[in-house]
Amino acid sequence: MHIQEHILSTVPVFDVTDTLDKAISFFEETTYSHVAIKEEGVFVGLLSENDLACFEPDKSIDTFRYDLESFHGTDQTSWLDLLEQFARNEANLLPVLDASKRVLGYYDLNDVVSVFIGTPFFTEPGGIIVVSKGIKDYSFSEIAQIVETNNSKLLGAFITETANDMVQVTLKTNATHLNEIFQTFRRYSYTIEFGNNDDQFLEDLKERSDYLDKYLNV
Repeated sequence: MHIQEHILSTVPVFDVTDTLDKAISFFEETTYSHVAIKEEGVFVGLLSENDLACFEPDKSIDTFRYDLESFHGTDQTSWLDLLEQFARNEANLLPVLDASKRVLGYYDLNDVVSVFIGTPFFTEPGGIIVVSKGIKDYSFSEIAQIVETNNSKLLGAFITETANDMVQVTLKTNATHLNEIFQTFRRYSYTIEFGNNDDQFLEDLKERSDYLDKYLNV
C-alpha cells in the first residue's frame, strides 16, 4: 500500500507575506477545509476555512499567525495515522512535510479513504461483527484468539467507540456463518452489538419469548 502515491502537488501553499484575500479566494473556489502557510519556505501552520469570516482581505496572512493550526503529516506517515489526523482536526486536506518542514504537497481525505476501503477488510468476503466489553477487560489478542479458535481468520479490527468505560470493537472475519463465534465471544463476556449474519442465540431467545408469551396468554 503506497499512500505516498496520492500526495497532491496542485494545491497551493501560501506565504505569510501574502494577503488574506488570496486565502479567501482559495476557500471560496474549493471545498477544502485548510491550506498550508510557509515562511521562507518552511511550514508555519494552516489557515482554516472556519476562520473565513474573520479574514480582513487587505491584511497579510502574518497578522493571523497566532490563529494558525499546526497539524500535518510526512511522507512516512501511515494511512491509518493520517485518518486519525483528519478526524481529530475535522479536516479534509493535510499538508505533507519533509524532514526540513518544507511542504511536499497534500493528502486529500477522499484519497486516503479510498486506500482504506481498498484493504481486505472491505474487499474480502466475510462477516462483520461489533462487540463491546469493559475498557480494562478487552484485548485484541483475545479477540483474535476467539475468532481463530473457531477456524476463522481475522481480516481486521479497530476501536469504533469508547464511552462509559466500555470499548466497542468492529472486526471482520473471513467466516460467513458467525453463530459459533458469537457464542464464544459471549463466553468471554463480550456483548454482541452487531453481526451481519443470523445469530442462533437471538433466534432461540425469540422462540422462547414467543413460547412464554403464548403460555401466559393461555
